[in-house]
Amino acid sequence: MGNNTVDSADTSMWNRLKSWARRMKRDTMALYLARKDPRVPRLAKVMAMVTAAYALSPIDLIPDFVPVLGYLDELIILPLFIYLTIRLIPPYIMVELRAQADQHLSESRPRSMTGAVIIILIWVSIAVVVAYWLIK
Repeated sequence: MGNNTVDSADTSMWNRLKSWARRMKRDTMALYLARKDPRVPRLAKVMAMVTAAYALSPIDLIPDFVPVLGYLDELIILPLFIYLTIRLIPPYIMVELRAQADQHLSESRPRSMTGAVIIILIWVSIAVVVAYWLIK
């Protein structure tokens, strides 16, 4: 009887986690779409571009193989950026963007080459600074 309660709690937690991940994915796509919507304020567009580019980039700022920190961006940084960016967009526009995002996500999976280039440039910049510091 106790195991059923534990299994039920585990299933419930797993379902909530999957639901949260789907919402994050949908909101990321909505922000990707927001960057071209003329009704979205300029600051929100900039934040949306940065957030969507990072989220859709095939390369992470902190690689996942780095213990603990590797998943920091997916668990804390990215959701925080999504939340802050959504707050800059009027709610009625976000409703429309989320509906569009649901439609796009059912059709294909987006990738951002711009995001990948930005992450690569950050890593190259860090490498140059470290190399300069070591040589000096």
